[in-house]
Amino acid sequence: MTVHDIARALPDIDSLRDLCRSIAMAEAVLNPDGEQRYSYFPAWSETEQCASMRNGSGDEFDIVFASTGAYIRGFDHESPMSPYRHEDVPTPWPGVLDSVPEVFRCHVDEPAFTDEDGCPVVTVCLWREADAPSWEAGRIVFPEGHPDPDGSDHLFELLLAPTPEAFQTFAEDYYEMPVDIEALRHIYALHPLEQRDIVALNPSVGAETVIAAAKAIGYPLAGDLRPAVG
Repeated sequence: MTVHDIARALPDIDSLRDLCRSIAMAEAVLNPDGEQRYSYFPAWSETEQCASMRNGSGDEFDIVFASTGAYIRGFDHESPMSPYRHEDVPTPWPGVLDSVPEVFRCHVDEPAFTDEDGCPVVTVCLWREADAPSWEAGRIVFPEGHPDPDGSDHLFELLLAPTPEAFQTFAEDYYEMPVDIEALRHIYALHPLEQRDIVALNPSVGAETVIAAAKAIGYPLAGDLRPAVG
């Protein structure tokens, strides 16, 4: 699988944004005191939102959502397409960033997505303008002999299987604990978060902690978690 397969499989921009918020919210309940893999920042800039993944082993992705569309960059540290495949001067793999439209070029050199020398930390890149019918990626000659040469298959695993069941499988394996599927279905449907969802997923977490996380993510809260007015 390569970025071109990912471009055909990803949902539309709005659906992807909702999916990223749901994943971030579910993980915030499951792992409130740890470093989450998935995050969502509704005020990443004055005009943009951003979803992020950090797996703690050097692999990561970011998705910038804006009125102009969405831009995705991912990095697999073991990919043969890594900018650091040479020891002399790090350079993105040919074609990965060459075709990025002007409207998204600012993200190519975004300091959060580059190293200390300004080299884009990227092995996979996609984009979709707001009025475009599909996701796009550059023309790339991939190295031979690798089933996942740019890392896109494992980087975007939960985005390619946008179901609560897929998240349950991931979370039960990663956290080594049972994960309630009904609570996940509630969150994946973007229903306002309820106290019973919190208890079902993680009975040891305090409601105030989860409420703060939901507000930071921009996830809706049910009446039983909202402070009384008046």
